[in-house]
Amino acid sequence: MKTYLSFLLFSLPLLTIAQYTDVINSNRPGVSQSAYAVGHNVVQLEAGPYYTSENHTPLEYDVKGFGVDFAGRYGLLWEPLEIMINGTFQRDKYSDNRSAISQDYTRSNFKNLTLGAKYLIYDPHKNAVEEKPNLYSWKANRKFKWSRLIPAVSVFAGANYDTEDNPYTAPGVEGVSAKVVLITQHNFSNGWVFVMNFMGDRIGSDDFSQQYIFTLTHGFNEKWVAFGEYQAINSDFYADDLFRLGGAYLLSKNLQLDTAITFNTKDTPSVFNVNFGASYRLDFHKDQDPEENGTSAEQEAERRNNKNQDFEDNNSSSDFLIPED
Repeated sequence: MKTYLSFLLFSLPLLTIAQYTDVINSNRPGVSQSAYAVGHNVVQLEAGPYYTSENHTPLEYDVKGFGVDFAGRYGLLWEPLEIMINGTFQRDKYSDNRSAISQDYTRSNFKNLTLGAKYLIYDPHKNAVEEKPNLYSWKANRKFKWSRLIPAVSVFAGANYDTEDNPYTAPGVEGVSAKVVLITQHNFSNGWVFVMNFMGDRIGSDDFSQQYIFTLTHGFNEKWVAFGEYQAINSDFYADDLFRLGGAYLLSKNLQLDTAITFNTKDTPSVFNVNFGASYRLDFHKDQDPEENGTSAEQEAERRNNKNQDFEDNNSSSDFLIPED
């Protein structure tokens, strides 16, 4: 989900030396982007089918169909840099119910297709002394830290491509347009993560839109995560307020399964979507810091697991705790 599942428990202070993490970092099943990249030399695939239903009461039409969301992500050159391609392809039946006999039209095309790059420009947790674990006090490691009010910040820039006569865009929109996103991410205590995206989409076209996406994620344990998301879309062609609820399950460190529903509260049109998906990571990461012992992702994971075990061992008995005032 919008952050690393290992972040959502106790290991945030131990994993902030690089973008790479021991478990998969997926943007699914919501539509916002996390501030963090997948990690240098990591290839990640994210995809899932969905069912969609729309009903426009004033204009008397409805839409029912299926589609697929997909994304390919790659950590290029440096840990904070990621390139990606993502999009949505949909096929549906549009029914015009204004006459006694309904007129049906089958439609299919990309609702969006974007190629771009994301770069982490600020990570408040990197090398932060306050984030280092206290090996003698469980309470000290659970207390609120002011530094977590400062978000990680990333920027995304990309190019959209729309085909001619696309039924999902404004009339006359085709070809290449720009997309930019400002991304912030707060990693709070006790498994809470808050992500914000501020987006300008299809810049330079007749379908320009401003979008705001806010995603709140909570990790219950090492496997299960739930999320809620709000997306505001404002353009001359389409405006909406969309809400999403769902969750994800970490099947292995490189594989995540997820599901979510999307809905709104209006009838121009009403929207209801259900999706299922998966994210899979091909991990070719190697440490870029020559001062770290070992070079492989497996060695890095082993070192960090040893740190986690040392941390747990030192806090497993009250005999080793320093009394708190």
